[in-house]
Amino acid sequence: MTVTIGRRELLAALGGAAAAWPVGARAQQPERMRRIGVLTAFAEDDPEIRTRLAAFRQGLEKRGWSEARNVRIDYRFAPASAQAQVLAKELVALQPDVILAHSTSVTAALQRESRTIPIVFAAVADPIGSGFVASLPRPGGNITGVMQYEASVTGKWLAMLKEIAPSLVRAAFVANPKTATYYDYYLQAAEAAAPSLGIEPVLTLVENATDIERAIESFASAPNGGLVLIPDVSGTASRRSTSRATGLRPAGSCPTATTSSTCFGRPHPMLTASCVATNRLTFRCRRQRSSKR
Repeated sequence: MTVTIGRRELLAALGGAAAAWPVGARAQQPERMRRIGVLTAFAEDDPEIRTRLAAFRQGLEKRGWSEARNVRIDYRFAPASAQAQVLAKELVALQPDVILAHSTSVTAALQRESRTIPIVFAAVADPIGSGFVASLPRPGGNITGVMQYEASVTGKWLAMLKEIAPSLVRAAFVANPKTATYYDYYLQAAEAAAPSLGIEPVLTLVENATDIERAIESFASAPNGGLVLIPDVSGTASRRSTSRATGLRPAGSCPTATTSSTCFGRPHPMLTASCVATNRLTFRCRRQRSSKR
């Protein structure tokens, strides 16, 4: 099954899962300082991760756990998964009671370092295919969490693009193979859904912001094209580059920082369509008409 809760609710729930130590035991004996490790694939100064970590701390507070009083949180930041293995080793060496892992790549790094410390993941697309859990109802091992999107939602992304631009015949699926190692999970679903919509999925691999801009500009040079950004922290971190390349406003265009599907191409020179798929698997579209080309 798929968990479909919002970002803030998701992190609050993770806070509860990470901090689920018996209340009765705390009342009967002096508390010891608990320790939580956090490893994320965002940069420390990224506004998105600041918002998410604030929600995480709020979730802990609601359950009676606050920093400096009865829990210590050790943060490590691995932008686009850089140095993820080194930082995972550091966190595991601290012997925390539980670790929050954000993204597939950092979860994999932590799994290689420990098979005993409880690990709760977020923003993981294919936990079974990635080898983190045995099954969704029975994860097994020391890892559990909330999956990001089921592969079947890929058909909704394509249908949304087709609704905005009926003449669309191609859709670039943009992914960073280093951080979105699971991209085939979504691509296979897209290839199954695409024929009924008359769309050809085109895998477009990128590794950095420059690659993203070049790939989008090249794909947009031909008419009737669309863009799907596969869920990935690398794509989120490079959202400004994507916005520049598609002509969208870099600030506030995709405030939820989830998968976005954008139409572009010559058939609609006066129309920029920005569509955001939220964690609740609902869609909202905003059509912006430009005053000039």
